[in-house]
Order: sequence, then C-alpha cells, then structure tokens
Amino acid sequence: MSVLTRDEAQTRAKLLDVHRYTIDLDLTTGDDTFDSRTVIRFTLRTDGDTFVELKPAQLRSVALDGQPLDPEALDGDRLPLKNLTAGEHELRIDASMRYSRTGEGMHRFTDPTDDETYLYTQLCMDDAPRVFAAFDQPDLKAVFELTVKAPENWTVLANGITEHLGDGHWQAAPTPQISTYLVAVAAGPYHSVTTEHRGLPFGLHCRRSLAPYLDADADELFEVTKQCYDRYHEKFEEPYPFDSYDQAFVPEFNAGAMENPGLVTFRDEFVYRSAVTDTERQTRAMVIAHEMAHMWFGDLVTLRWWDDIWLNESFAEYMGYQTCAEATRFADTWTDFGVARKAWGYEADQRPSTHPVAPDPEVVPDTASAMLNFDGISYAKGASALRQLVAWLGEKDFLAGINTHFARHKFANATLADFIDSLASSTERDVHAWAETWLRTTGVDTLKPQVTPGDEGTYTLQVEQTGSRPHRIAVGLYDRTLAEGAADTGRHLVLRERLDLDIPQTAPQPIGKRPALLLLNDGDLSYAKVRFDADSFDTVRAALSGLPDPLTRAVVWNALRDAVRDGELAPTAYLEAARTHLPHETDLALVQGVLAFASVQVAGRYVTPEERPAALATLTSLCRDLIRRTEDGDNPGLRLIAVRHFIDVAAHPDTIAAWLADGTVPGGPELDPELRWRVLARLAVLDATDETAIGAELDRDPSATGQEGATRCRAALPDADAKRTAWEAMFAHDDLSNYLFTATAQGFWQPEQAELLQEYVPRYFEDAVALAARRGPAIADAAGRYAFPAYAVDADTLGHGERCLRNAEPIPALRRKLADQLDDLARALRVRES
Repeated sequence: MSVLTRDEAQTRAKLLDVHRYTIDLDLTTGDDTFDSRTVIRFTLRTDGDTFVELKPAQLRSVALDGQPLDPEALDGDRLPLKNLTAGEHELRIDASMRYSRTGEGMHRFTDPTDDETYLYTQLCMDDAPRVFAAFDQPDLKAVFELTVKAPENWTVLANGITEHLGDGHWQAAPTPQISTYLVAVAAGPYHSVTTEHRGLPFGLHCRRSLAPYLDADADELFEVTKQCYDRYHEKFEEPYPFDSYDQAFVPEFNAGAMENPGLVTFRDEFVYRSAVTDTERQTRAMVIAHEMAHMWFGDLVTLRWWDDIWLNESFAEYMGYQTCAEATRFADTWTDFGVARKAWGYEADQRPSTHPVAPDPEVVPDTASAMLNFDGISYAKGASALRQLVAWLGEKDFLAGINTHFARHKFANATLADFIDSLASSTERDVHAWAETWLRTTGVDTLKPQVTPGDEGTYTLQVEQTGSRPHRIAVGLYDRTLAEGAADTGRHLVLRERLDLDIPQTAPQPIGKRPALLLLNDGDLSYAKVRFDADSFDTVRAALSGLPDPLTRAVVWNALRDAVRDGELAPTAYLEAARTHLPHETDLALVQGVLAFASVQVAGRYVTPEERPAALATLTSLCRDLIRRTEDGDNPGLRLIAVRHFIDVAAHPDTIAAWLADGTVPGGPELDPELRWRVLARLAVLDATDETAIGAELDRDPSATGQEGATRCRAALPDADAKRTAWEAMFAHDDLSNYLFTATAQGFWQPEQAELLQEYVPRYFEDAVALAARRGPAIADAAGRYAFPAYAVDADTLGHGERCLRNAEPIPALRRKLADQLDDLARALRVRES
C-alpha cells in the first residue's frame, strides 16, 4: 500500500475543496467484511488529476458525476481521478471492507465472556480508507453524514448524536467540519450510562460484561468529565464545538485513548475489574482531561500536516495534567508526570532517533515517518516545554495567545508558525526565539551546581550547563532539622528558600550559608537533567525521604535515575537508596515509579545475571517492609503496589503460591483476577505451575483479560514445547489479535530462562521483519516493543540487531522500534561496564 507524502497532500489541498461525505455502513454482512458506500462532494479550483484512497476487500462500483469508472483502476489503495474539470463534483463508491483484529480501521472483537460482538473505528493517521473512501489528509476537512445498519439489539455511536430509525438503521447528526482521521463509529450491544451537563448529553459506554464495573465508577467518571469541561470553559473563550460528549471504553485498543470529536474512545482497561491505586485513578482522570483538551486543540483547530503532531499532543498532555491538578481531587498530577511520564521524554530524547518537538517538515515526508513521532518527545517533552513556556510567559498571556489561536483557526487547520504568531500577539516577549531554542532542537540539557565559598561563611551558586536552551528554574535550599518527636536529625529536611534563577546566569547567585541540599529545578518546571554537588549528594543518600514535598522528591529520584542511566551512579546504589527511603515514602506515584525502574531496568538489565539474584532479594525485602508497614489497612494503595511488585520480583515460589492457594495475602488484599493472573504468571516463570493450573484459572476467569492472562502464562512456561508454540503463534501464524500477540510476547522472554531462549534471539530479527511486512504497523510496533529480547544484554544481541537494521529493510514502524531497543541495549551494556 502507498503512503501519502507531504508533497502529494499539498498538491491535492491546492487543487480541491472537500465539502461533504455521506457514508452508509452495513455491519450485518458477516464476520469478515462490512459494506461501505460513500458519496463525496468536492470542488476543483482548476482542471487537473487527483486520487482518492480506499482499502477494500472488494471494490464493486465507482461513479464520478453519474458516469461509471472502472474499479480495476484501483492501484493499491489509490483510485485515480483523471481529467477533472474545475467546479463541483460528486464521487460515489460502493465497496466491501475487511474487519481488523489489529486495532486499525474497523476493529471487530467477540467477548469470550458472553460471545457478544463489538466494533469500533480507529482511523488515525491513515486508516480512514479501511472504512470509507476518502481524500485522507488532515487539511481537507469536511462535513460527515453517517448512516449505519446494525443488528437489531445493537447500539450505534458516532461523532454526532445518533438516532435509531428502526430495523437496525441508525443515523448520526451531521458533524461540523472535521478531518477524515477523526471520524468515529462504535457499534455493538454496548452498556450505556448517560447524563446531561450544561445542556449537553454525556455518555459512558462499555461491553456488557464490564457493566457492573462501569456502573460502580460512573459517578467518578462523570464528575471528572464535568469538572474538566467546566474548567476548559473558564480557560477557553470558544465553547465546546460539538453536539454531545460520549466516552466509549472499547476492547483491544492500541492507544490509551483517541480524541474523536464527540466520541472519545478509551482502552477498556480503564474500566477496572480489579483493585487499583489512587494513582491509577489519577491517570485515568488525566487521560479524560487530555482527550477533552483535544476537542479544541486537535479537533476544532487541526494540524495541517503531520510534522505538527506536537501541536495536538504536547498541548493536550500539558492541559491534561494541569487541568486535572486544578479542577479535580487529583491535585498532585505533576508528581506522577515527573517520575513516570517525563522519563519517557528523557529516554526518547537521548536516542539516535530523537527529533525536535516541532521537526522540520522535510523530515516528515510521509505518513509512515509521521507515525513514528507519536512518542515521548511529542507528548512528554513537548508538555514539559509548554510548562516551561507558561513559567516564562505567565499563564494569563499564554491563555490569551491560545484563545487568539482558536478564534483565528476554528474548524480549520494551523501550523507551528500560526501557533507562535498567536502567542506572540499576546506578549512582548520574543516567543519566536523561544520556539527556535525549545521546539526546533534536540537533546536534554544537563545542569550541575558549582557552589563556591565567599565572605563570612556565605556561598554563591553558578550553574554549569551542558546544552544551550534558556531555562527558568527554581533552586531549592534545604537545611537539616529535627522533626517533631524524632531522635535523628539527619533524615529530615526543611526548605529554607526557593530561588528563581534564569539559565544561563549573568552572575553567580548568592545563597547565604551552605545548605545541606541544593536542588536545581525544584518544582520540576523545566526539562533538564540535574546533578548534585558532593555535599548535596551525601544529603540525598541519607535524607531523601525527609524532603517535605513529593514533587521535590520526584526531581531527586529522577536525578538518581538519570545518573544510573548515564553510568555515573552504580545500579546497586540506586537499589540501596530505594531500600533506604521507599519504606518512608507516602506518595504512591513515587513508590510505583521507583519500584518499576528498580525491577524492570536495574534488576532486569543494568545488573549482570550474576548480580540479579541479590538485586531481586533487595527488592523482595523492600516490598516485604512495605507490606508490613501497611498491615493496619490505612494505605491500601501502597499495600497493593507492594504486593504487585513482591509478586513480580519473587525468586522463590513458596510465598506467592500460598497466596494463590489461600486466595488472599495475609492481612489482605484478597486476590482479585488481576492479582491471581499476576501470581500465576510468575509461578510459570519459576516452573512452579503447569497447563492444568492455567486451564483451571481460565475456567474461573474466561473473560478477555483472562484469555490474555492464560496466554501470557503459557508463553512463560520454561518448557521447550511451550516456547515453540508461543513463537509460532506470534511469528508463523497471523491470527492473534493485537492484545493476544502482546500477551504472548510479554510471557515469552524471561531472564530466568536465558539458556532455553538462546536459540530464539537471532531468530527474532529475521522473523519480526517478515511479520511486520505481513501484518502492518500496529503489529510491527508490538513486535518491536514487547517481543524484542530485552533481557539479552550482550554484544551478540546487539550485533544481530545492527545487522538487521543494515540489511533486512524492516518497515518504518519496526525499524524505529528496533533502533530504540538496540540503543537501550547498548546503554545497558555501558552501565554494566561502568
């Protein structure tokens, strides 16, 4: 299939205006295909040739202005339209289209719990032609009129309010002008909960088998949605631009969510079947806020070409965290951003595949290359840059510029230049220069303090900067203090002063007497790695948990994390810091983030195989302490995190096998389905369960999540036949859905099974390339993300991968993932060597 190039899109946009799509879908034609009839009304400005995209199973007929065209003219996914004259035209296309099992186009899923079938669309960025014929590029906006025929007991949802006309026929209200990739349909026997807010219908929708869990959380979900809606109307002068706000939680969804106007789709893991922490609820609230922000920035005003992905995602990421913190009960969202999300940006920005937040259009020449930029830079780094911009510009001027942007470009398209011009209209600061240094450059600056003694026991601070961006940061000066009732003065710190500092400095900054801890970027308002002076590092090792603010502790933990990744701090020293300070930590996001890095990266990759048992023992001891600390039941979220990680790092099966047999952890929690599958997966790794037990657990939980759990467990068994079966399911057959492929890959590679898995490491680089070519970008992404042998940190794996990139020509989605994985592997090797 062809990919659309930027040059082709520009040429087509100059040639034609698209006015209206009338789309009729018949979802009753069978399990494999559906019928799609599309009428496109458009105008040519001058005489010329163009093309329309579609990816049919069968193209039955085409008519242009009432005259039939030859369906055999379809070339790949392009139907040429030749010798068109200036003026109005009507194109009619009748086709059957294939359902997807990879989360692309029209995804079809049958729930194993009750055999009910559900459909939904995911069209970003170039999958609209899998559902209807389209001039598929973001700057050819049009009105969409949609009718759907579905089984009689189904509900049909779309961008506009839908009406059931009888006999399974549904009609959606026409949309305003939107882009093709934002058209959305969901159909099936969905369970719905509805309400109204400010005269607008709100809906929540999920599979029937998840209905009790959605009902239990509906009040919270609606509360967050309403709070965000109201807060955005305080910030934005342009009112919400669509006729309804539905949120559908759909199965086997590849992303976290998708900002379809009026019908936001979410992965249905956000409908919680098992116990979750408040941090996980906070993440869900943030995603709700993120997607709602897109209604303005992304849907009302849309990028012109995919080089400006960041205009959508960075803005929604920033607004999601900020609005969640301002409007909901989740006031500490920036701590979670700092310890988890921001690390995603830092990692991406230090790989060879890094790119500017706003790349030059020439380096995003087509949709295949654009898809690669949905990454930690476009999301986390971009949001960090906007947070720094607000700190520098002031929120009042920032919002004034945003509102100017909406007014100038509503229901149209815009570029980086348009956005910067809108911001510049609201301030006297040089926003264009800021954009050049922050949005057009790559890499992470590093800031290191130089503390110099002065007169009469005072000191000055000079920040040594590696990099060239200007930063406005806070510098926290902390002194030791005796906490009330404490006998140890060493573990408690108090903020003396927080200084505002512009980097680069024009002169050394006086700081008075030397603090016990000097922390750069306190408050985490900028995007940079920070280091410590020697005295401050000693304080961190002794008193990190004594810092009073969780966001401050997040900055410190990130600095330690960066130092490990850069080979400046031994991985075992990070484990020692976690062992010392996490037992005193109260913030759930910090506990989760530190344990995740310690278990997955430090114990899984950065220590040698010989050192891994000691690392797991340290983490097991730490988790046991957290479990003991929470025996009184006052902090169930912290206890749940500790239990999960205790399971994941267990080196011996006895304790967790007893939990599974008893159905509970002593003192709680009871093992819900998520914990039962987690225990069973670890027992499979440790060769302490078998197919009989896995089958019995699947009988107990036959849900979609149960199917994934069983698949993961079977792939994790340390048995040659089990590994062979799992490998063939992933790479020799093409019938696994995206989620079952991921579950198989997650179970397959295990550090404890290195000898058994050795033969598959070189095979991966050949088989993954072939798989990606057959099954396309979504499975290629999963193969690169989850099926890569990340545990195999050695020169041989690196060599196999480098030869694959040089010689095998993987498709772009897999090439990018492999390049990133190999860079991470090389970093792990350097950490071990250092």
